[in-house]
Amino acid sequence: MYEKILVPLDGSKVGEAALPYVEDMVSKLSPKVKVEVTLLQVLPPTSVYLGGGEVPREAVYTKEVMEETTGKAMEYLNKIGETLRSKGVIVTAKVSVGNAAEEIKKAADELNVDLIAMSTHGRSGIRRWAFGSITDRVLRSENKPILMVRASK
Repeated sequence: MYEKILVPLDGSKVGEAALPYVEDMVSKLSPKVKVEVTLLQVLPPTSVYLGGGEVPREAVYTKEVMEETTGKAMEYLNKIGETLRSKGVIVTAKVSVGNAAEEIKKAADELNVDLIAMSTHGRSGIRRWAFGSITDRVLRSENKPILMVRASK
């Protein structure tokens, strides 16, 4: 029985592809089972490397920029969670900073979730090689059940 579900989101409509499946699953479980859904958005690391010279240099985001970015991410997650909350689901929004696959795994372990539900962007070939696949990295490193939903394009 899935009582604790982690849904990683990246802020895109493609990233939200797993949400209808989670909502359907939850509606079949509630009100008999109290379901907790954690919506997670992972922000990129707090610094970036800038080119434009012979040697790339690191630029650290200011505290103000990080607070604004984190605030916007929380607003997004809370808005997305409204539909689930209206169905009696306990929804928590969580924002972390770092490598997305690692942060998803860390959150899944810390929250002791029963299921990770996430979308896959459906990249293949050279695009997958170039951009990588967060979903694939989570799938290969996690021992919890994972619901992968391929987003329509």
